[in-house]
Amino acid sequence: MAKSINKKDSQEDRTENLKEEKKVSTFQRLRNNHKFRLWFIGVLIVIVGILFVFWAKMRIVLAVALIALLGAFGLEASQNDFDLGTLLKTKSFDQSKVSRDDSGNILYDKMGNITTNASEGKKADEYNCDDFMSQPESQSFYQRVGGKGNDVNRLDGDKDGDACESLPQDRTQ
Repeated sequence: MAKSINKKDSQEDRTENLKEEKKVSTFQRLRNNHKFRLWFIGVLIVIVGILFVFWAKMRIVLAVALIALLGAFGLEASQNDFDLGTLLKTKSFDQSKVSRDDSGNILYDKMGNITTNASEGKKADEYNCDDFMSQPESQSFYQRVGGKGNDVNRLDGDKDGDACESLPQDRTQ
């Protein structure tokens, strides 16, 4: 009898996890869709443009918002981004430019740093525990690409904040 209760509990847990994954995957699918992002920014541009025409008192604020949205649209259309940390350090747009892959995804290396080289990295959600040598290495990556609130990799299966707990604590083990 205890086994049947445990089976029901584990079945309910799996059903709940599947529902949660579907919610995340729908949002993630929209978020990662290049065309959706372009349309979304385009709709915002139209809304701000209409407000600009009819709301005279807020024209300066709306003009700034319109310029920012046009910049975002240009970056999204060209599938480029700029790493602001690198831009502030180097003061060079060339060195801080981050290109995206064909689907519009930013690539990450094993340390969780953004990279433009596809041979050094891959999309954040393509990593799994087998990609890391130790738990601290996976933990560092986990925290850099979103942590507990955005575990697109599912590195933290039990959702306790610790990634890849089955890996050794150091590389020598």
